Amino acid sequence: MRRHWPLRRSTPALTIALASAMTLAALPSTVQAQRLRERISQLFVFGEGEEPLFLAGSATSSNPASVRAHGTHFIPSAAAENGSIIGFISSALAASVSNVPIGATTSGETFRFEGGVPVSTATSAGPIFAERGQTLGRGRVLAGVNRSTFQFSTLRGRPLSDVGLVFTHENVDYDGCDAEQGGQDCSKYGVPVLENEAMSFNLNLNIAVDVTSFYTTFGITDRIDFGVVVPLQQTSFSGTSFAQIDPFGGTSAAHFFSGTPTDPVLQATKTTKGNTFGIGDVAARVKVNAYQSQNTAVAFLADARFPTGDVEDLLGLGHFALRSQAIMSSRFGNFSPHLNTGFLYRADESQNHAVLATAGFDHLLGPKVTLAVDIVSEFQVGASKLALPKPIFYDSPYRRSVNPTTIPDIRDDLINGSFGFKFLASRNVIVVTNALLPLNRGGMRANQLWTMGLEYSF
Repeated sequence: MRRHWPLRRSTPALTIALASAMTLAALPSTVQAQRLRERISQLFVFGEGEEPLFLAGSATSSNPASVRAHGTHFIPSAAAENGSIIGFISSALAASVSNVPIGATTSGETFRFEGGVPVSTATSAGPIFAERGQTLGRGRVLAGVNRSTFQFSTLRGRPLSDVGLVFTHENVDYDGCDAEQGGQDCSKYGVPVLENEAMSFNLNLNIAVDVTSFYTTFGITDRIDFGVVVPLQQTSFSGTSFAQIDPFGGTSAAHFFSGTPTDPVLQATKTTKGNTFGIGDVAARVKVNAYQSQNTAVAFLADARFPTGDVEDLLGLGHFALRSQAIMSSRFGNFSPHLNTGFLYRADESQNHAVLATAGFDHLLGPKVTLAVDIVSEFQVGASKLALPKPIFYDSPYRRSVNPTTIPDIRDDLINGSFGFKFLASRNVIVVTNALLPLNRGGMRANQLWTMGLEYSF
């Protein structure tokens, strides 16, 4: 049975842990010529120093002036829908990379003290990515490190190896356009006829993430815990794009990547890759135990995440986030169910707030083995702010619509199953293993997220 350590014996360890966290937080991210967000945008650039979707072939000085202008007709500044597709992919990546779960604030057997005598309130080692109502107790410390590794595989259920996009021509209307088109109305989409040309895209994206989180929790009183989490993150990205101009009639081309109008090159590919390493978004956590009996506990948790990670290198969200949760847990022998409900506030107009719900149990299978099972969910509030462009409707030469992407327009609710074990390696050391598996396909997801960790409490 663990002893209740006095405050003065725990303070040096806490000081060391916090000093280490501050040192890690000061580490800069890996410097590279291009940031990861820029490298994603490079998949849409087919000429050195050009804008995304710029057609260098259509804009070369050797072509007639009437053809030269066609080089800019697909760039995001000319067609807002095109820019929103590129922005959606970059934002979804940044949000998903930064949403890696961190370990629980308490671990191992916990106690309450009655007349100076320790009384056990939890016999199992506790949950892994959920919270239980018990706190550590005054003067006790939990220090841990875990490593999570995963590779994204889908975006709203669509394989990242096969993301289809269609970029459309801007609606051109200028003085004298109606007369040039034989009296047709150039304000209609499809007039002139070259507005019907499109650029088909296929993306193959590979994003792998490794996160090593250092965390410590300190029992300020018997009912209040304070903790700090410092993640070190490595993100690796590689991608290939294949683009093709889809002509719309005629014997010569106005839109092409290279060549001439009579001998155009209508296909292009681009490959880019990069990786970065640095500090992620640092978290500070406070848990307050509101009620506790021998078999039941109720607590409240506030988890603040600060934008210390470099958002341009996909190491952080780029904004402040706050999780507030109510925690209820019980114990029936060696079986301990728990329920966490709460709200996630994101201080960014482009990201949705979310309702949080986690339910599960931890069960002491033997003197040194605890099974932890949870359903971990996050439900977005309101319509998604990561909005995809709407279908494009053409007026001429006949009415039709084009869907600009194969990415489904669905909610980014996240439901995961967590299955893991905690092994008591020695009196105060716990080894953690866990698998997090998606149970739905909202957002950008990995097929599995593996976590291994080590915890030490005293």
